[in-house]
Amino acid sequence: MRPILNRRRLLVGAGSSSAGMVAAGWFPAWAQPVSAGIAAPLPTVSGSDITLKIARQSLVVDGQRSDAIGINGTVPGPLVRLREGQNVRLRVTNDLTEDSSIHWHGLLVPPAMDGVPGISFPGIKPGSTFIYEFAIKQSGTYWYHSHSGLQEQAGHYGPIVIDPAGADPVKSDREHVVVLSDHSPMSPDAIFRKLKQQPGYFNYQRQTLAGLMAGKDQPLKDRAKWADMRMDPTDIADVTGSTYTYLVNGHGPHDNWTALFSPGQRVRLRVINASSMTTFNVRIPGLPLTVVQADGQNVRPTTVDEFQIGVAETYDVIVNPRDNRAYTLVGESVDRSGMARATLAPRAGMTADVPPLRPRPLATMTDMGMNMSGMDSMQGMDHTGMKHGDMNMDMRNPKNAPGVAMTPGVQTISPMPEDRMGSPGQGLGDVGHRVLNYRDLVALDRNPDVRAPSRSLDIHLTGNMERFMWSFDGVKMSDKMQPIPFLKGERVRVNLVNDTMMGHPIHLHGHFFELVTGHGDHAPRKHTVLVQPGGKATFDLTADAVGDWAFHCHLLYHMHAGMMRVVSIRAPGGAR
Repeated sequence: MRPILNRRRLLVGAGSSSAGMVAAGWFPAWAQPVSAGIAAPLPTVSGSDITLKIARQSLVVDGQRSDAIGINGTVPGPLVRLREGQNVRLRVTNDLTEDSSIHWHGLLVPPAMDGVPGISFPGIKPGSTFIYEFAIKQSGTYWYHSHSGLQEQAGHYGPIVIDPAGADPVKSDREHVVVLSDHSPMSPDAIFRKLKQQPGYFNYQRQTLAGLMAGKDQPLKDRAKWADMRMDPTDIADVTGSTYTYLVNGHGPHDNWTALFSPGQRVRLRVINASSMTTFNVRIPGLPLTVVQADGQNVRPTTVDEFQIGVAETYDVIVNPRDNRAYTLVGESVDRSGMARATLAPRAGMTADVPPLRPRPLATMTDMGMNMSGMDSMQGMDHTGMKHGDMNMDMRNPKNAPGVAMTPGVQTISPMPEDRMGSPGQGLGDVGHRVLNYRDLVALDRNPDVRAPSRSLDIHLTGNMERFMWSFDGVKMSDKMQPIPFLKGERVRVNLVNDTMMGHPIHLHGHFFELVTGHGDHAPRKHTVLVQPGGKATFDLTADAVGDWAFHCHLLYHMHAGMMRVVSIRAPGGAR
């Protein structure tokens, strides 16, 4: 297991010692000298008949070999390139010794083609072939992945690009697909076992006595209050850079995957977060990023310096490098325990400076849904004599959350959750430059359904972080709860209330929804929304696809632990 290292401390130590060159070997991969650069594009498959094979293989990341699951021999799997309006037949062979599947994330397909075992699809048995066949109804950037067990963590994922039937409103001279992911030599099952046994097992960034005394960490009095509530403000990510290497197109930071450009070109980067557990903060120091698409849907161009991308989201951005020099693409993990690193350059082998990891963020009272009159830093809040049980009695009052089952899996209820759709994301509020938020997104075209919702539905994102239990409304998928019902064609406003201290990327299969951010009939349309800790996110849904659909948190181990339900859409009278 690699230790979390402070790059600046290492540099100082190396500079003051004759063993400096030896110390360099202990640098994190993203801080080490890189290879000559890998400028090869992802392998691509296209056409109306496509063959894919799922199989075990090895994966070499930064010179280290580990076990993986790939598709057609690669991690990520090949880029599936299609065109809007075509029909496609995908013959998927499972060469594993266990059942497998492929879900076409964000694609509007019939339920039987959606690829979720146990809902409307039997899965693909070992040694057998399943034929997916459907019409392509959309364009944009998407991806595919396993929905069987924890296979996605092992490398079972890949990108999809669908070219529009007509002219593309996004003009570019060159494009690159950028698949961000997380990889560990530890098996996915072992990671999950450790999280169940000790949820903070991978958190090597806990506050220290030395840090407290030096004033670098949260003040002692505030730390004591968090301890009383049995909450850890450094608990930002469940699995961290202590075990993960963060990848770009299957390559680690030392591998130096490189996207080429000619100075003056408009370069389109199709960024996909195909990780299992990592929210990334993406930036290219020295280059503004013009966001032109979110989750495959065109948006009015908006220029920022950084954006946070939740697991399963996609963003297309345009960059316009004019100088004959290299730039570093940074995908920093939300807890700042590591980064994915790549290079944008005129020639392979070029590199640019890599910024150091920024100071790790600490959870705030807002992240606990307790942003009461500016007491975000806990100033002015008297917790004298208040113990964990007292706090739980207040935060777990069923009157605060009608419909939530107050089970052992519900540790807290956010007493004052606020709409955080205008938030740049956890840890990005004070970075000193422009950061994207959901309110910045405006659909390029008018929404297809602009009716007002006929009803409203509250869904609470619940969990017990001490026991690594995750659920919706206090109920796990394994509890065999009835599906969440909708009638075909109805328009429903869904309020997602995050009662936990972690962000959750929530994905609904088979549909797009419109985020309620004040943009009326040009609300941004998405299939996944990252609900910030202690906050609320609201969307309007037109239930237009009859069938049973998965609805879940896209943090893989949260979904595996129970944060998943079935949405059932029926025609009036119950017909399918």
